[in-house]
Amino acid sequence: MCGRFSLITDVYELMRQFQFEFDGELEPRYNIAPGTDILAIAAHGDKRVAGMLRWGLIPFWADNEKIGYKMINARAETVHEKGSFKQPLKSKRCLIPADGYFEWKREGNVKQPYRFINQDNRPLAFAGLFDRWDRGGKTIYSCTIITTAANEKTAAIHDRMPAILEREQQDIWLDPSVTDPLTLTSLLKPYPLGKIDFYQVSTRVNSARNEDEELIAPLNSK
Repeated sequence: MCGRFSLITDVYELMRQFQFEFDGELEPRYNIAPGTDILAIAAHGDKRVAGMLRWGLIPFWADNEKIGYKMINARAETVHEKGSFKQPLKSKRCLIPADGYFEWKREGNVKQPYRFINQDNRPLAFAGLFDRWDRGGKTIYSCTIITTAANEKTAAIHDRMPAILEREQQDIWLDPSVTDPLTLTSLLKPYPLGKIDFYQVSTRVNSARNEDEELIAPLNSK
């Protein structure tokens, strides 16, 4: 499961790295939680565009938007089979940039949070899906983050991790001409263990109400 992440990189640096257009402002966020709007990048014609989508996918056929709280993640192993995800997999794929993500490990009586980051400190690109929901004159664009099995390094903390796409995989993922489920799901593999690091952070991250720079600082740096 991926239930929290951070994104503090300047939007212009993100635009340079991921080559997208974005008409808006982006505030640094240290503790992004489900149900909030997050930056997502998708293909639009021959270019990439980004927008703010609600985290927690609401399928177009859903009767109630609250279903999104159960759809914050999609499993790579079954994403091509589930009714909520198989159509978006074909035509509504996106990248969700993040500077790092959080997972928890029970240590004694405490659930200790850890932050996972790219070893070179560059932003990560999570594989995501999105959909549009219309009911009663209300329209919501929402998304989900795909997860996969943890690699051998991160499995020490949690058995799942976001499906992180490398540069060449990002191009395939966003290519609207690619619709074969086997081709797409073949991209959703554990991130190479030599490219990711993790460290303990404050348990203050446990509360989604907390939102400050201290949440991403290594615990032993205080």
